Amino acid sequence: MKLAEALAERAAAQTRLAELQGRLEASVLVQEGDEPAEDPAALLAEADRVLERLEHLVRAINATNAVTPFDAGRTVTDAIAARDTLARRQRFLAAVAGAAVPSSRFGRAEIKFVPTVDVRSLRAAADDAARAFRELDTRLQGLNWTTDLVEPQS
Repeated sequence: MKLAEALAERAAAQTRLAELQGRLEASVLVQEGDEPAEDPAALLAEADRVLERLEHLVRAINATNAVTPFDAGRTVTDAIAARDTLARRQRFLAAVAGAAVPSSRFGRAEIKFVPTVDVRSLRAAADDAARAFRELDTRLQGLNWTTDLVEPQS
C-alpha cells in the first residue's frame, strides 16, 4: 500500500467514526417503551473496529513519515512540521493584518484609530507563507504516491 492510500483510508475512517458517533448519539436515549432506530451495541462494535484500524493506520503513517527522506537532512515528518508551521504563520499574519485595518468612522466626533504595524508587509509575509505552504504541500503529496507504507513495529 502506498502512503497516499493509507492517508485516504485514514481520512475515510475518521469520517466513518464521526458518522457512527452521530448515529450512536441519536440511538442511546429513547422515550420509555420505544426502541432505538439502530442497535447501539452493534454501532459501538463497529466503532471499535474502525478505531482499531485507525490506530494501525496512524502508527504505519507515522512510522513511514519518520523514516522517509524528504530532502537534504529532513524526513517527511520534518517537512510536515514545516508545512504546518507555514500554515499557522500565514493565518497568524493575516489575522494581525486584518486587525490592523481601521474601520470606517461615522462622524467627526468618533475616535480615529491608526495601525501600529505595516499592514502591507504583514500581508506580503502572509502571502509568502501561503505560497511556501502550497509548494511544500505539493511536494509532500507527490512523495506520498511513490512511498510504500512501512508496517509499524508491535
